[in-house]
Amino acid sequence: MSEIYQLHVNGESRDVLDASPGESLLYVLRERLGLMGSKGACEQGECGSCSVMLDEQLVCGCLVLAAGAVGQRIVTIEGIAPVGAPSDVQQAFVDAGAVQCGFCTPGLIMATHSLLERSPSPSEMEIREELSGNVCRCTGYGRIIDAVQRVAVARRGVS
Repeated sequence: MSEIYQLHVNGESRDVLDASPGESLLYVLRERLGLMGSKGACEQGECGSCSVMLDEQLVCGCLVLAAGAVGQRIVTIEGIAPVGAPSDVQQAFVDAGAVQCGFCTPGLIMATHSLLERSPSPSEMEIREELSGNVCRCTGYGRIIDAVQRVAVARRGVS
């Protein structure tokens, strides 16, 4: 039996039509709402490519039932910054060459935003720990860590 409900995604209410109660938030975001930024890879919450913010908490969209997200604020990579105006984190990833193939980048950017909201001056070890739930197969994470550090320094106004 399908359902109709509303999700609050990236600052606006979105109707979800003909949804099955067991559909994951990731599936609904991508397939029903056309928000393709969050990626599906492991479907087990191990890779971080589907990371979204749910009421200001970083979650794996593949592990959350979409129907369970009703009434909560959802922010996807598409909602981090206006189109054509990247966030400071997005720009730092580009500047540091941390985007590589780009598959894991949305999840890493979401995790970085989450980290910097909670810890504006993270140590390298804290960055590594916070990003450990995100799998990138293209890099050794050096450029990714550099990008996070660049943003933290820039936000503090340190040159």
